[in-house]
Order: sequence, then structure tokens, then C-alpha cells
Amino acid sequence: MADLHISVAAEPIFKIGNFQFSNSLLVSLMVTFLLIIFAKWFNAQSKNKKPSVFYTLIFTIFSGLLKFFESVAGKRAQQFYPLLACFFIFIIVSNWSGLLPGVGTVGFWEELHGNKILVPFFRGPTADINTTLALAIISVMATQYFAIKNLGFFGFLKKYINLSGPIDFFVGLLEIISELAKVISFAFRLFGNIFAGEVLLTVMAAIIPFFAPLPFLGLELFVGFIQALVFTMLTLVFMSVATVPHDNH
Repeated sequence: MADLHISVAAEPIFKIGNFQFSNSLLVSLMVTFLLIIFAKWFNAQSKNKKPSVFYTLIFTIFSGLLKFFESVAGKRAQQFYPLLACFFIFIIVSNWSGLLPGVGTVGFWEELHGNKILVPFFRGPTADINTTLALAIISVMATQYFAIKNLGFFGFLKKYINLSGPIDFFVGLLEIISELAKVISFAFRLFGNIFAGEVLLTVMAAIIPFFAPLPFLGLELFVGFIQALVFTMLTLVFMSVATVPHDNH
């Protein structure tokens, strides 16, 4: 008997040596490969005296994104922009890749506890907690890097270790806890929203296969965009705060 099976963890689909590839890792590599090709095309178009209409549209979007970041962080947004733009593009493409036909529905059958379950070949990268956790760690580590770059090592360290008074020392401890909490918050917010959306679409498709999922599909396109924007904007805000001297907070 084939039952509807939803796995919170990404399912392994093949191995190369001792390294196990999951369905979400496979899609992550595909998304990364496509974005590399897009970046090379965009770079080539930027040197063209007569760029295509599509290049002009994308350039306008990127320029608008930079102006939006500058409205939050001022001129400091320019040094954050390459990383923030990468976050936004990778996350939104990863979010939307989970909505493509065949993702989560095409795979192989295996038996579990006497029931046949479908193990999909493809799974949206951000519907895997490992991917969102990796993005969260990169975000927090990059924030520390920019803080050290702008404040210097000792200025950065003063934010967390301040022996000038018991209150300042306690505030420093809270700052350390806050940085660790950001990783958990980032990872589970993005994973929870995207995974819940894919589960909703899967359940609706199983109940009424054709027209019922369409409104929810439109909703998930919007949610995918919002979640990419939220992750990027929170990273921008944390970077902006981290690069301001502690005495100016």
C-alpha cells in the first residue's frame, strides 16, 4: 500500500564513496550551478555596448535592491551588498525551486514498516534544516567579520568582553547569547516557513490533484519572496548594528 509520506529530514538518494547525497543537496548544487551560469552571462552582458532587454531589467532590479539597502544602512550597505545580494538570489531561487513540477513528486519507492513510501529525487534546498542552518552560520560569521573590519579587533571584542563594570560585563554575556540565538532564529524561521508551505501543497495535491493547489501555489510564491527578503534584511540590520561602535548604540 502506498501512503502519503512527509519526511522532515532530507532523504539520501545516492552515495559517492562515503559521501551521501541527499535530495536537497542535489537541488542546492543545481541551483548553485544555474546561478554561476547566470553570473557569467550577466558579467558578459555588462561589457556589451548594446545589452539585452532582460539584462537591463535585471540590472534595474539589482540597482533598486542596493538603493533599498542604502535606505536602511546608508553608504555602509555598499560593502555588505555583494553578500546580501547573494543571500537574496540564492534563497529566493531555492524557495521557488521547491514549487517546480516534479520536485517532491518524482522519485523511487521503498518499503518502510510494511508500507511503500515515495522517496523524491528532488527537494527544495531551504526545506532542509541543514541548508538554512548553513546560511544562518554564514550570516552570523559574516556579521562578525564586518564588525572586526570596521571597528578593529579590540573594538569588536569590547562589545562582548567589557570589564569596566558589572552591568557592562553582563550586557556582554547577553550579546554572546544573542549571537548564538540568531543562528537558531535564522535557521528555523526560514526552514519552518518553506517546509510548511511544501507540506501544504503536497497534502492539497493528494486530496484534490488538479485545481485546489493553484491558489496555494501563488501564496507560496509570495511567501518564498518574503522569506528571502526577511532573511536578507535581518542580516543587513544585524551587520549595520555590529559595525557601529558600542558606545554609539
